[in-house]
Amino acid sequence: MSHGKIREDKNCLNCGHHVEERFCPHCGQENIERRQPFHFLFTHFIEDFTHYDGQFWGTLKNLLFKPGKLTNTYLEGKRQQFVPPVKLYIFVSFITFFVFALFPMVNLGFTGHKEDSKGKISFSQKLKSLETHKLIDSIKAKKNLTAEDSVTIKSLSVLPDSTRIDDLEEALDMNKKIDPNAGFGKYKTKKSYDSAATRNPSVFDFIQIPIAHKFFELKEKGVTKEEIVTNMIEKSFHNLPKALFIYLPLFAFFLWVFHSKKKWWYFDHGIFTLHYFSFLLLTILFIFLLTKLTGLTDFWLINTVLYLTISILSLYSMAYFFIAHRRVYHPHGLISIIIGMILFMANFFALMFLVVGLALVSFLMIH
Repeated sequence: MSHGKIREDKNCLNCGHHVEERFCPHCGQENIERRQPFHFLFTHFIEDFTHYDGQFWGTLKNLLFKPGKLTNTYLEGKRQQFVPPVKLYIFVSFITFFVFALFPMVNLGFTGHKEDSKGKISFSQKLKSLETHKLIDSIKAKKNLTAEDSVTIKSLSVLPDSTRIDDLEEALDMNKKIDPNAGFGKYKTKKSYDSAATRNPSVFDFIQIPIAHKFFELKEKGVTKEEIVTNMIEKSFHNLPKALFIYLPLFAFFLWVFHSKKKWWYFDHGIFTLHYFSFLLLTILFIFLLTKLTGLTDFWLINTVLYLTISILSLYSMAYFFIAHRRVYHPHGLISIIIGMILFMANFFALMFLVVGLALVSFLMIH
């Protein structure tokens, strides 16, 4: 309920009808003062979504712990008990991506220095590798090799040599620009690529040509690998909410294909989709926040509990679809599992295709 100050006048400012209590019986507008303290803007925004009468919190509880309950209730016509599906999805999406914007998901931490730190190869490791090869050569120089010598050679041979380490460090050195000798396929310049594309057109030219042109453009500008990766991540993140919103109708379409057209309308599948994706976004948000917490403490017991919780949430998010699908559509036994697996895999590959497409679009948007 709103905490705005009630007007002394009993005429509704919206429709002019007489108002006995807090809300107008004709139009439903709250009869509060036109001017309120500044903080009212924020409290009113929160109240509008959370409905302190319990509607919002009841919606969240059922969404998280009772898969399919919200969809069944809505399709039964009981639509005042919980937050409407579209409103719920928009609010959850807003909160999720707002939190992601406040706390960056990744810290790339690219560096061109070879230091002794986790995930990087140090100079001492190179020396050890060189010493290893000297040891192997000395053992091989013996006239008669014992069984112990053979075991030693095999165990030492699996260690990376200095050449491989140099190649790996070169590839991971994100501060470097694109190699001037690098090309798109076998073509070193944009002119040579365009000539070949003109001579041998392909059905995939609509996507290959823009990607090739962007590659040569970035190469000429001297953009570093770190700048490319950072820009791709930022633009992908910026476009992700739009991509998910576009994907929602496709997810509902897959449901429509595998269920009775007489019993279930496309509208019904859309409601299930909105609830399911609201749950996924909330789960992703919780996992993200828990992951952030693991970086704030070095106490093993707390981190163990956090990682265990993350694992449980991840498994639950995969099982949620099957539970919700069974409770809403009521398929029988083995059919439920088969249809659920087909839908899960179809949407998994469709989502991967969407992610790849999003990455390509983000690459093309780099300036």
